[in-house]
Amino acid sequence: MADKTYPKWAKPALEFGPILAFFVAYLLLKDRSFEIGGTEYEGFIVVTAGFIPVFLISMAALWRLTGHLSRMQAVTAVLIVVFGGLSVWFNDPRFFKMKPTMIYLLFGGVLGIGLMRGQSWLQVVMDGMMPLTDRGWMLLTRRLMLFFFGLAILNEAIWRTQTEEIWVYFKTFGLTAAIFVFFITQGRLFKDHGLPEDDEG
Repeated sequence: MADKTYPKWAKPALEFGPILAFFVAYLLLKDRSFEIGGTEYEGFIVVTAGFIPVFLISMAALWRLTGHLSRMQAVTAVLIVVFGGLSVWFNDPRFFKMKPTMIYLLFGGVLGIGLMRGQSWLQVVMDGMMPLTDRGWMLLTRRLMLFFFGLAILNEAIWRTQTEEIWVYFKTFGLTAAIFVFFITQGRLFKDHGLPEDDEG
């Protein structure tokens, strides 16, 4: 399945489409409440409930399209189901707002465990995507670990101190932009520790 050809827009559309759909739905329903089964739910909870199946369908379509899902995508899907489900079950948006914190703590912790063992587990996952020296991978892994921990702290600070709408903007655009900026700022590392494209080692 991995050899299938597909439009270039399909993969990013499936990866980012659910997030943008969540954002648009939130803007439309944020000031409304719904009574379901005798219980009143805010718009945020209703949007969260809809986001879970949309995200899972998108991931299933992505797997069918590309033939695989990354470990990060699989873990993210599980945490979305767990924390999104808790928010809906207990009618409490705090669980879903904590989800990015748990994701980044988990990813940062996993990278940290690898570093303590003298290994770059990031290299295991992404070696085919970015040809770097072993030292380059260790440096990138250490920086990414700290970056993930920083995002976890930032998410906690924002959802606990800012309005719900500000957090939704942060989750939709801020986190994505932060990850993009992080990799842009690693240009010197990629230059200093990159391997020639024809280097198999």
